[in-house]
Amino acid sequence: MIFRSAVLATMILGSSIACAQAAEEMGTPEQRAACAPDVRKFCHKVKESDGPDAYLQCLELNRSKLSTRCVTMLQSYGK
Repeated sequence: MIFRSAVLATMILGSSIACAQAAEEMGTPEQRAACAPDVRKFCHKVKESDGPDAYLQCLELNRSKLSTRCVTMLQSYGK
C-alpha cells in the first residue's frame, strides 16, 4: 500500500510539473493576456496538447481578424 501511494504521488507530481512547463511554453503572461480573447474566439478547437506552435499558427491564419492588442503583441515578438 505504501508503494502504491508513493507511485501515485510521483505520478501526480510529474503531471503537475508537466502542466506547469506546458503553460510556460504557451507564452508569457503578457502574451496570454493580450491574445486570450482571440484564442478563445478563433482557436477554440486547438488543444494544449497540440503544442504552442498550434496556437501561433491559428493566430497567424486569423491575423486579419485579431484584436489590435494581440497583433501588437505578435509584432513585438517578431511574428
